Parts: sequence; C-alpha cells; structure tokens
Amino acid sequence: MKKPSATRAPAKRLSRKTILAVDVGGSHVKVMDSKRRIKREFVSGPHLSAKEMVKQVKDLTTDWSYDVVSIGYPGPVVHNKPLAEPHNLGRGWVGFNFAKAFGRPTQVVNDALMQALGSYEGGRMLFLGLGTGLGSAMIIDGIMEPMELGHLPYQKGRTFEDDVGEAGLERLGKKKWRQKVADIVKHFVGALEPDYVVLGGGNAEKLGRLPRNVRLGNNANAFKGGFRLWDTRNVKKVSE
Repeated sequence: MKKPSATRAPAKRLSRKTILAVDVGGSHVKVMDSKRRIKREFVSGPHLSAKEMVKQVKDLTTDWSYDVVSIGYPGPVVHNKPLAEPHNLGRGWVGFNFAKAFGRPTQVVNDALMQALGSYEGGRMLFLGLGTGLGSAMIIDGIMEPMELGHLPYQKGRTFEDDVGEAGLERLGKKKWRQKVADIVKHFVGALEPDYVVLGGGNAEKLGRLPRNVRLGNNANAFKGGFRLWDTRNVKKVSE
C-alpha cells in the first residue's frame, strides 16, 4: 500500500477565501464555514456514501456561500483522494471526485490530520483522535504526517483501535478504557518521541487525569485545521 504523503503545515496567513470545512465522522458529518463560524451537522452511519455525503452537505448549507472546501476523511488519503473505503461508513469514497461534486476547489486530508493541524502549536506533536475508531497524525516542525496507528496489532489479537475506539469503551467500561488509553499513549510516546500529545475526538472528554505533556484537544479544531489548509500557497508535499 502506498504511504500517504507528508505535507508541510501551512503558515499562519489568513485566506481571503471563504472556506467550507467538512469533518466526516462515523456517527456524524459536521460542517462550518470560515465566515459565519456556525456548526451544522447530520447523522452519517454505515450506509453513507461519498455522493450522499456531498448531497446532504449541500442541502445543509444552501444559505451559505463558499469558495473552497476542506474535507477531513476517516481513512488514509493520497493525492487528495481516499486510498481505501472507510470502516464505519458506506461505499463509493475511493475515486470519488469531490471537487467536481462540490463545484469548488477541494482539499481532502485524513480527519485526524485536519484536527491535528488545528491543534498544532509548534515542535513535535502527536495527535490521537478517540472517537468511533482511533485517528492518529503527527506534525513535526511544521511537517504534517498522517498515520494509521489504530490498525496496528496491540494485544490478544486486537488492534489499538479495537481497545480504545467506541467498541472498546463499550466492552471495557470507562475505568478499564481509561487505563488502555494511558497504556497506548505510553507506547506511542516511547516509539515516536513527541514533545507533546493532543487527545481529541468525541470520547477524549471521558478521560480523567492526563499524563504529563498530554492535553485535551477541542473538536472545533477540526474546523480550524480545515481553514488552515488554505492559509498559504505553500502547502508543500515532501514525500509521496
């Protein structure tokens, strides 16, 4: 499988374009534009196709006008296109032409990477998204690296995502789930050596005391990251 490309994080220069940021999740699709900063959402689920997602986003934003679109996609992305069908949604995402469907220039990135970009404050940052699954990304001195750590083997034939995603939380209960999250963070910090870790996603708020150099993100940072994707003309691909 071809490795998703790393990208240089955009410099903090405001775009004059009105940007529509779309955060595609396993349970909801959330949208916000850079002008109004009002969030709207609709239920996603296992039957949502790419075509239907675009239709519902357009229906939900008929009273908004925007120039460009950012999409956070729950899976690996290469060359602005999903590399594999999502685990928790319907089919028809691979090969779909989002720019044509929206009628606007469109950037598609991994959803964890989009939220990581909105959370980034310099240095070496590891982002872990605790939601339906386990999203992951790193930004190292401005270089954005989407990752798929959640699907790596962990314990007893299960993956990291199996234990700290939504299914793991339901199976283990909150107390044991928190212990698993702490253990997994320890594993990743030891291997990747970040300066700090940001825990985002809908279940991050269920955590208790956080380890040193670990902080909670904010789900609104997904939109902030979507806006930052268009903050500069110098979004540089550094590996393919």
